[in-house]
Amino acid sequence: MSIGRGDLDRNLGLRLRRAHGAVQRHFADHFADLGLTQKQVSVLWLTGDHPDLAQADLAQALDMDRATTMALVHGLEKRGLLSRSPSRTDGRRIAFRLTDAGETMLKDARAAIVAHEDWLKARFSKAELATLEELLARIYR
Repeated sequence: MSIGRGDLDRNLGLRLRRAHGAVQRHFADHFADLGLTQKQVSVLWLTGDHPDLAQADLAQALDMDRATTMALVHGLEKRGLLSRSPSRTDGRRIAFRLTDAGETMLKDARAAIVAHEDWLKARFSKAELATLEELLARIYR
């Protein structure tokens, strides 16, 4: 039996949740072999781009609280993908860096991200994509 959603289908929050769910499912399918979540990929990516990042830097860049960020870092560290040591620029801070295994994982993750982004962006024209990116940014800015 198919249940119509009626006016509920005009609920923007529901539409965003359904779109998010579709993107998450596709991401999970493409990252199952790597065993990474989107948040873990983001931590690896930023750490790879900015060696010597501290917990507060990562939390701010990813709009996450410090406790969540630290849990992600601990998990990646246990897998041997991240290491932590005193910052090269500020000895009072503990900084994160990718290990060799982390560099390899990030390379694989970036390739998977390209495929995932291609899948997502193929649903829109260039003009639609530019508009969508701007409209979505209004929500979280």
